[in-house]
Amino acid sequence: MQVHSDAEAYSFCNVYALRKGFSIRKGHVRRDSSNNIRQRDFVCSKEGFQRDEDLCEVKNINRIDRRTGCKALIRFNVKDGIWTISHINYNHNHELAKPEERDLLRSCRKISHVLGGMRSSKANVGIEPTQLDIHVANGMGGVENVEDTKKNTTNYLQRRNDGMIEAEDAQSLLNHCKSKQSEDPNFFYSIQVDQYGRMTNFFWRDGRSKLDYDCFGDVVCFDTTFRANKYNMICAPLVGVNHHWKNVLFGCAFLLDESTESFIWLLQTFLESMGNKQPKTIFTDEVDAIGNAVVNVFPQIHHRLCPWLIAKHATKRLARHYAHPEFKKLLDKCFHGCYSEVEFQVSWVDMIKNSILRIIYGLESCILFERSGAWHLI
Repeated sequence: MQVHSDAEAYSFCNVYALRKGFSIRKGHVRRDSSNNIRQRDFVCSKEGFQRDEDLCEVKNINRIDRRTGCKALIRFNVKDGIWTISHINYNHNHELAKPEERDLLRSCRKISHVLGGMRSSKANVGIEPTQLDIHVANGMGGVENVEDTKKNTTNYLQRRNDGMIEAEDAQSLLNHCKSKQSEDPNFFYSIQVDQYGRMTNFFWRDGRSKLDYDCFGDVVCFDTTFRANKYNMICAPLVGVNHHWKNVLFGCAFLLDESTESFIWLLQTFLESMGNKQPKTIFTDEVDAIGNAVVNVFPQIHHRLCPWLIAKHATKRLARHYAHPEFKKLLDKCFHGCYSEVEFQVSWVDMIKNSILRIIYGLESCILFERSGAWHLI
């Protein structure tokens, strides 16, 4: 294996360390008479031991010594600008990180400018954060070529959004809301800021929304499928249906991320704006963070999943199976053609009994069936 710089050698070793489950750091370096590197070691972060501490020295932070004297390393020899691996010790004297723990490895909590640019460009065209890793992996020629982790994607987009929300835009939004409040005394808005005083989440509703909610607020539909163009923030309207079967807007929010904390803040703010009157039923998308927030804020109401959104996701995940006419017919009946629990159970069993469908549908059918208790026709 040959590379051409110290940074490239470090990056190569870091990718290997991430796949194996350990963190690396730069070790011993040897230089020639011209102070050029002629040999460099990259060692496990648990290599060696910390030096003995001066007991008289006062420290603000007492860190735990996690080093174990690990001997694992990768050594490069440098000649004429070519870095060549000359020695590798694969043996570690400690347990390696599990796949779900590798996001926490110190040397792996980085993101390259190239991958950052790819994620930014794809996020700007509306690709969901949950799909970014798939698109980036395809662009890099496979998952094995992506040298960072899913957690880094979330962190990077968070930092990017924090930097993008300009103070002028936030102030303009605040001024607009103050103007609307002077025109409509029942206009309500709320802004959530981070520890640096920057806007993260925003919610508003007008006086008409409050009147509509008082009359038709038994059922609320919460949709998070839309995004704002400039900042890629989530546009999350809360909608109901009036006595003319027309949609009415109860309120709307801009959210910086899809975390449980953001959804809890939004639902609590919405409840406060409506005089703490809870709906009886709420329809949402199939998102775990939203489900956790609903349980936290509305523990007594009925939480239902919108079958239209479930069907939309199913057509994406099972696109190649929709070419099978019988599969499409039976699944559509389960989604839209059943008006009782018994009818749904019979239709589902008929679909699963088909041997071909059992093979091609697989695990997805089990997951959908487990969650079908939360389906409800709108």
